[in-house]
Amino acid sequence: MRLRHHVNPLRADFAVGERADLALPPVGDVEVELGCADARFLFERAAENPRATFVGVELRRDLVEQVNARAAAAGLSNLRAVFAHINLDLDRLFPDGRLARVFVNFPDPWFKRRHHKRRALTPEAVATIHRKLTVGGELLFQSDVFDVALDAMAAIESSELLDNVKSPWSFIDDHRYVARSLREVRCIERNVRIWRMLYFKAS
Repeated sequence: MRLRHHVNPLRADFAVGERADLALPPVGDVEVELGCADARFLFERAAENPRATFVGVELRRDLVEQVNARAAAAGLSNLRAVFAHINLDLDRLFPDGRLARVFVNFPDPWFKRRHHKRRALTPEAVATIHRKLTVGGELLFQSDVFDVALDAMAAIESSELLDNVKSPWSFIDDHRYVARSLREVRCIERNVRIWRMLYFKAS
């Protein structure tokens, strides 16, 4: 399956339209991947953690439909994708203090400076993620583009809302979640450097 990587999140048609209502279970971990694409990462997580709930937030409707069809075919009732805009809909999709983990795996880099406002991890998104995480909840960010990782790190560190598991302004060598996104697998195969950071909500 070929993935179309760049989608302008500021397009007017993404500000309106279908917004699925998420009926989350009253108990159990909820893990969310922002910009899940084909959701390979979440499929691996869901297969290993049947008691948790996994939600992929994706701006490409065709991918949302494909992920949900694959999850149904695989009998993974604890995994679903939702068509939504990270910066517009995240606050409405999830109750405060409900998410155990949030993953941002290799978001669109938007290299041109005038497009940086389209990047996934803005200061506003960091504040929203902080509200949605439970105490002790984690945020993992990964990118193979250093400028994108540094930009995300600046948004997180400057917020002073989340604590770096290693030390302030520090990357981690690998993550603890075993699952790998398609992009991550390809980077590892090609020996491409991956910039990873892991944060948690202390209070």
